[in-house]
Amino acid sequence: MMKMIQAAGSQFLEEVARWRISTLLSNLSKAGWSWGCVSALDREGRTIWMADPQRDDGKRFVARADEKLTAFLELESAIRRASVKISFLQNQA
Repeated sequence: MMKMIQAAGSQFLEEVARWRISTLLSNLSKAGWSWGCVSALDREGRTIWMADPQRDDGKRFVARADEKLTAFLELESAIRRASVKISFLQNQA
């Protein structure tokens, strides 16, 4: 019974992660970003994820993490920090 509960909990978390990534990618696309994602194995055989959005104006971010969701959350955070910095600089001019 416990293994069934753990499996159901794990499946739920995977569904939440897929939903969160889908929402983030939809928002990136609406904001004019194109994006890519790839997984690879490091030298120790661990899977690493890389997310790479870019825009026509040359802006580009690359995030790397052990989990796909973490890579996209890191990416989202970096884009938000850059957007706040750009807005701040534009308001100073």
